Amino acid sequence: MSIKGKCAIVGLGMTAMGKIYGRSASDFAVEAVELALQDAGLTKADVDGLLINANLSREMHLGLQSALGLENLRLLNVMNAYGATAGTMIQYATMAIIHGLANVVVLVFADAPLKPTRGAGAAYGADLLSLRGMEGLQAAYGIFGPIPGYALAARRHMHLFGTTSEQLGAIAIAQRRWAQLNPAAQMRTPLTMEEYLASRYVVEPLRLYDCCLVSNGGIAVVITSAERARHLRQPPVYILGLGQAAPGGDERADREPGIYTGARQSGETALHMAGIELKDIDICEIYDCYTYTVLVTLEDYGFCAKGEGGAFVADGKLGPGGSLPTNTGGGQLSAYYMWGFTPLSEAIIQARGQGGERQVPKHDLILVSGNGGILQYHSTTILGTQPG
Repeated sequence: MSIKGKCAIVGLGMTAMGKIYGRSASDFAVEAVELALQDAGLTKADVDGLLINANLSREMHLGLQSALGLENLRLLNVMNAYGATAGTMIQYATMAIIHGLANVVVLVFADAPLKPTRGAGAAYGADLLSLRGMEGLQAAYGIFGPIPGYALAARRHMHLFGTTSEQLGAIAIAQRRWAQLNPAAQMRTPLTMEEYLASRYVVEPLRLYDCCLVSNGGIAVVITSAERARHLRQPPVYILGLGQAAPGGDERADREPGIYTGARQSGETALHMAGIELKDIDICEIYDCYTYTVLVTLEDYGFCAKGEGGAFVADGKLGPGGSLPTNTGGGQLSAYYMWGFTPLSEAIIQARGQGGERQVPKHDLILVSGNGGILQYHSTTILGTQPG
């Protein structure tokens, strides 16, 4: 079944994000949803669907409905595909609306892992004493949390294809240039290659500036039918294509899970549904938990051949004025870390033409990616300014 142009995003609510202390994840969620509904020109009474992005916060559960003051819902769920969740939520909401199971669906992500008394690195730190089985064995060799898995994948890419630290640095620098144009970004100071190379290793070969931020805050999105969207406050952002992929088998010796990811399959599915080709895309909003994630995702989407990602990004084409504007708000590396809602929120802003200094002139078709686990779960969303 094609969903092309039958639903649209009509509301976007974003709280302050970053080192915002003294507020819970629920507090951020309530504010984000209120802002999203105001943005759309809707009220809580209009909402009959709620999808909650489950994360590591214990507050993101079904009981959030009461805190939000939403009643008589026809659709309610807590969903988790890690960083791919936002894309899967859009798919679920869109199908529900098309089949008459809901009319107005709110999607929300909120988290508050940062505390004044501990560093950002401890916010998502693993409890080593709780690890059992294979996870415990891996931890004994220093592999715990997500960073070592991505570092191993990046190192493997370097070994196979000659990818360099400078090429990863080009991604971080391009996104910092976008962040300098984004008032909501956490990191707005310029970043040079010399500063990038001088930054400390977190897990070699990934340096400090290869890693995403940790942020407190919340984002909510409102989806409804294309027909209703045309009569609301904001320009509709039409949902044209959706795709998911979960390759699995990441422990198998005959696979290269960090080199060949599900981005290829999810991208092909979404592009086919949208009825477009990769060359038609104006802007990319790529899930960027690490610089390497951007590089390998661009490869697997087909913007360049496998192994050529380093050379592809090295000329700065991802940054302002480049031929492939990517992560135009600064992404999770320099703007804010709200899981898959980071690329989604910036895509909505760009599609509406509301990007201010960072607005890309041509913004008719935008590709949004999600990535979860250690390159294990993928989602692709194609958004557009026209229904088809």
